[in-house]
Amino acid sequence: MSSPKKKVAILTAGGHAPCLSAAVGQLILHYTQQCPDWDIICYRSGYKGLLLGDHIVVTPEIRAQASVLRQFGGSVIGNSRVKLTNVKDAVKRGLVKEGQLPLAVAAEQLQRDGVNILHTVGGDDTNTTAADLAAYLQKNNYQLNVIGLPKTIDNDIIPIKQSLGAVTAAEQGAHFFANVVTELGASARTLIVHEVMGRSCGWLTAATARVYQQSLAPKTWVPAIGLARERYAVHAIYLPELALDIEAEAKRLRALMDRHGNINLFVSEGAGLDSIIAEMTARGAPIDRDAFGHVRLDTINPGKWFAERFATMLGAEKVLVQKSGYFARSAPANAEDLQLIDTCVLKAIECARAGVSGLIGHDEERGDVLRAIEFPRIKGGKAFDTTQPWFKKLLEEIGQPLTAPITVAH
Repeated sequence: MSSPKKKVAILTAGGHAPCLSAAVGQLILHYTQQCPDWDIICYRSGYKGLLLGDHIVVTPEIRAQASVLRQFGGSVIGNSRVKLTNVKDAVKRGLVKEGQLPLAVAAEQLQRDGVNILHTVGGDDTNTTAADLAAYLQKNNYQLNVIGLPKTIDNDIIPIKQSLGAVTAAEQGAHFFANVVTELGASARTLIVHEVMGRSCGWLTAATARVYQQSLAPKTWVPAIGLARERYAVHAIYLPELALDIEAEAKRLRALMDRHGNINLFVSEGAGLDSIIAEMTARGAPIDRDAFGHVRLDTINPGKWFAERFATMLGAEKVLVQKSGYFARSAPANAEDLQLIDTCVLKAIECARAGVSGLIGHDEERGDVLRAIEFPRIKGGKAFDTTQPWFKKLLEEIGQPLTAPITVAH
């Protein structure tokens, strides 16, 4: 028995992740297969497009080519960072007029467009914003199902077990460093700092280091000429969840520098962030923040901060700081992520047909069951569990002690 005809809207928001285009494509593909008479539109540039009424009509031609989207990274329909409860920011950016409420404008636009189901593909900010919108609509007696898909390479959404795109980002970050690491031969005593995305969660940095370390195993080495695994390996991993005694680490790394002639550090962009911000505040430097109140990490340069503190203590003659973030987050989804995307999309459409709202994912607080998780339960900033056996084994392999939550010394 077919479901009553409805109208579906899709938007992607926040930063890029290797899942956005694929998720849009799979939603269009499966809706076309299951509900061929349902109309579909895509709002351009996330909530910005919703507020401005800017959308793409999904035509028969687009439906027929939806599977092509799996081959591309980024978001083919565009992203933006807009918080519907941040009135001041929305007015400043010209998304609403003075005196208008963004939530009301968004709700009225959905109503004008005749949307019954809204799919939001994004991280915790995107989906908590979706929760605000769903609550507003319910309060104002407008029936709309909001169904989110969890996108974030940080893998830090509570209570989502695995977010879309994170596995691909780790794989791509490892590939990035596999090229960068050869710079160790460009100068004697080289310090390479690989800064990886991850504001408050170190999962991506840890996972990237793991994939990179695993990639070294099948290689053939020629130590006699300097092609030694020890030189190419990860020597330290710094995460927001780990303490860091710089003096003790400098002593350990100095010995490795003296022995091998180079050091490779993997640093999460959120590691030591509180200390960095405190230093900047003390010297009167401005701290830029986005619409959600988050510090704009691209203006902070944590990798440079760590490099400057270690360079002298390690006697480095050359220091190189490289960031894999944009390279990793903009890749197309790999096979593992495509499988997860497809699984979540199918569940999302099942929930849409049943009239259920929520964020689709394996619920860690409900036995890892794939379900529509209630929006009020969605939070960001899930910490990486550093006690997991695979991570403890990784630290043991590189000779780094496992410590408590981070307290960076000045």
